[in-house]
Amino acid sequence: MKKKAPKFIILFFSLFFILSCSNDDDRSEAGNDSSVINNPDEQIDDFVWKAMNFWYLYKSDVPDLNDTKIDNIPEYRQFLSSFDSPINLFDALVTKEILLGRPEDDFSFIVDDYIALEQQLGGTSKSNGMQFLLGRIGNSNDLFGYVIYIMPGTDAQSKGIQRGELFTTINNTQLTISNYEDLLFGSDSYEVGFSTIVNNTFQFSKSVVLNKQVYTENPIFMAKTINYKGSKVGYFMYNGFTFGFNKELNDVFLKFKSEGIENVVLDLRYNGGGSVYTAAALASMITGKTEEEIFAKNLFNDDIESIVSNQSNADAFLNERFMSNVLIDTSNTQEPIHSLGLNKLYVLATRSSASASELIINGLSAHIDVIHIGTKTRGKYQASRTLYDSETFSREGANPNHTFALQPLVSKISNINGKTDYILGLDPTIELAEDFQNLGILGDTNEPLLNTALELITTNSVPAAVSNKAQNTSFEILGDSKMNQPLYQRMYLDK
Repeated sequence: MKKKAPKFIILFFSLFFILSCSNDDDRSEAGNDSSVINNPDEQIDDFVWKAMNFWYLYKSDVPDLNDTKIDNIPEYRQFLSSFDSPINLFDALVTKEILLGRPEDDFSFIVDDYIALEQQLGGTSKSNGMQFLLGRIGNSNDLFGYVIYIMPGTDAQSKGIQRGELFTTINNTQLTISNYEDLLFGSDSYEVGFSTIVNNTFQFSKSVVLNKQVYTENPIFMAKTINYKGSKVGYFMYNGFTFGFNKELNDVFLKFKSEGIENVVLDLRYNGGGSVYTAAALASMITGKTEEEIFAKNLFNDDIESIVSNQSNADAFLNERFMSNVLIDTSNTQEPIHSLGLNKLYVLATRSSASASELIINGLSAHIDVIHIGTKTRGKYQASRTLYDSETFSREGANPNHTFALQPLVSKISNINGKTDYILGLDPTIELAEDFQNLGILGDTNEPLLNTALELITTNSVPAAVSNKAQNTSFEILGDSKMNQPLYQRMYLDK
């Protein structure tokens, strides 16, 4: 029997039908204007403006996205031609507003290869398997890196690189604030210079050549049952909300359920986000709540809110509800959610936890008790979507003449109580920063963050080492997400 398409898919196409009809006149008028303007990128520029004009969350903050911009076609075309590339046009259409000292939109972007973008959103990219974060050495501009985990089946694993190892050079060049992007992300192969710290000074220890290959990361890094002080605890390290692994995610909770797990430690410390749909599915697996209750709410720009509010099935577009069944592939195949029915969840989260990870904390906190152990999170409460150059901005019918696509913020997401705009991040219940010189072994009961959760579960107390922990002030861990680039912060709508 063929599965019935979920309501959000039906509404997705009905919204695009309305959009397509509303854009027909604009596109034909632009095409009929025969003014001679030297703009080889005009077709792409026109797509960029119209996509941002309709979908962009902060449209009202950008005067050049006003609907009247296109009233005078010659002037509109002249405006587009004033930018020397679609990338610069896009950048000019992104809001420059500041909220609490930070850019309100630090996440919208444009790509010239949407095939690579689709692969990246699906968890596939070139990688050598060494996931790391960066820090500053003293007051200088010199940087160091420290390994946070190694992805299985990669070059880094085969060459024995371990969590906690430190490095300062790439191809015998010291990492600095000005060169780290080129050195770490500009080549598929490089020589890593590892070091140890002696008397607060980095001393060279070894060099290893690492090679990148096309790799699909399974976001389920570790899922196991821990027996600790007489309690069975499910530990689940989850590194990305990747739609293509929904079945594997559901299988984790089937395993936990079969083993009678009553407490779960969800480790999102390095999870930069992903699919909103998958986040709602995970929330359902944790709580056992169904479609009768709302997990989170989408808030769009005024134009979209106005269009959607007049649709009979607007609820499916505006609300992210808990679910009883989960989509496990793109052909609409579903299977029942395996839920634990928890009323308390322990989450390990840090500055590297963003978007859909924060959505889990914020969304569930309105329904159950969420104990957040770690540090403040990234502070990304908005969701994006991929927009293509087609009449409906969908992948189907995309312009074959180029592969530009946009990934702008299109909604901000709140929990059922209206909490959103946490641009400074979500505050932890128990504050405990990772010590790069004592990271511990992931999944080991002595690893500091996990141990804190286990002690809370079994003794309802915080280990003394947490409150007495002293930090090494000779090194500064850099909190800017752009500095810690292997962790790509994202939260995107599947509808």
